[in-house]
Amino acid sequence: MSSWISRTTSSHNAQLITTAIVSGVVVGGAILGFQQARRMYRVNELKDSIPDIGEEHHATRLTEFGAASGAFQPSKEDERSMALAARARRGDYDDDLILEQLARNRVFLKDEGLLKLRNAFVIVVGCGGVGSHATASLARSGVSKLRLIDFDQVTLSSLNRHALATLADVGTSKVHCIRRRLEQVTPWTHFDCRNELFSEDTADVQLADLNGQKPDFVIDAIDNIDSKVALLNYCYKNKLPVISSMGAGCKSDPTKLFIGDISTSTDDPLSKSTRRRLRILGVKEGIPVVFSTEKPGPGKAELQPLSEEEFAKGSVGELGVLPDFRVRILPVLGTMPAIFGLAVANHVILEITGYPHDYLPSKSRDKMYEGMQSALQGTEEKLARHMGFQSQGLRIPITPDDVGYLVEEVYHGRSIMSGLSTRLCLVRWNKPGPEIIDNRTPGQYNSLLRLKDLVCLTKEEAARHEKEILKGDKKLEDLYDSKLLESVQLKMKEEELFQRFR
Repeated sequence: MSSWISRTTSSHNAQLITTAIVSGVVVGGAILGFQQARRMYRVNELKDSIPDIGEEHHATRLTEFGAASGAFQPSKEDERSMALAARARRGDYDDDLILEQLARNRVFLKDEGLLKLRNAFVIVVGCGGVGSHATASLARSGVSKLRLIDFDQVTLSSLNRHALATLADVGTSKVHCIRRRLEQVTPWTHFDCRNELFSEDTADVQLADLNGQKPDFVIDAIDNIDSKVALLNYCYKNKLPVISSMGAGCKSDPTKLFIGDISTSTDDPLSKSTRRRLRILGVKEGIPVVFSTEKPGPGKAELQPLSEEEFAKGSVGELGVLPDFRVRILPVLGTMPAIFGLAVANHVILEITGYPHDYLPSKSRDKMYEGMQSALQGTEEKLARHMGFQSQGLRIPITPDDVGYLVEEVYHGRSIMSGLSTRLCLVRWNKPGPEIIDNRTPGQYNSLLRLKDLVCLTKEEAARHEKEILKGDKKLEDLYDSKLLESVQLKMKEEELFQRFR
């Protein structure tokens, strides 16, 4: 061992490498140490700025939503409502009065349907414009157990679309704002308020049973894509009934609103991202959503890029309320979140009570995807044989679900060359190199085909592409114009970006 050390240290190259490694460790340690020291200094500085409790500075208890007890003092009316609600939840409220308040629903849904609704337990995740209107409708319709989950507070800009917030509620948590207002309307309702951010890590607790009762329905009114996908995936995998609201931002036409399976939702960026991420997780249908088919157009609102002034403030990521949350203001017409929320609540009421209603038909294209996968398998076998490889027993790592994902989400059911939507197939775009076959596993003969290698063309376009590019001597530039080449490149980069979610 000592002789190896002496030989290593006597080598000039080894000494340089050792010096570089040690220097890197020292510099890295110094940087981390400096950052830690700066954080500690800032924390101590902040602590030192807090005055000691004394005659001049008094300590008060925080309210249930984390504010100073004197900051949002309840009014006399609020105090009376809270007292009545506490009594009503204990059963000290005449049931005949409740039935009279719900009389119109009772006539519509009949006694059996109303009883189901009154016994229901519904969870609402996201209590902004959509969630607040959905919650208000459910409570007014008779749902007696509501769990509200939202980390956010009411802001001045919330008031154009929030169902229940007032100026007095600005700065308070959305979940408690909704509870306080609805206690004045339906005091018998049991509210389980969670002033928390929903996440995949906390889903088991946040969507847990309430006193042994499973959720009858979960409402997704989240506008953050990561949380939305985590919630829908959890509900789907755990067989919890759920309905999701897609984007109400930049929408203005209430006649274009639909309720249908997520596989049918179109013309909405939030829906597109949600569908794509869920498909990657193995969820391609079976989740009802509220969505708008309204298309953007001249003169219509659209999401604006951040101004140079905002970029000048520093890291854009630091402008958001939380990491990975959007920092741009989405244009929202105040009426549209209300319409989305009411549509969501309406669907939940019909589902719980068993009232007749129909869905938009979902896209039943499984057989088509299986056929396209089989055709792709045959193309790969012919290509391998043409290149001198054994083709018998060759397998491709592409499933029918992968085919559906590429066709629907990446290429939107059209040939990237002609825009046609009939006689479609998938084919390699670039001519493969010698690495077409995976020989890493003995006895297993696989193609190294990847999703980002494929494009969607019509069968006629694919036949010409295979003959002249994949098997012939022509280059892509010889056959296609720069506009098409750029479009394909963008699609491949887009698919490569989404590989990180697989």
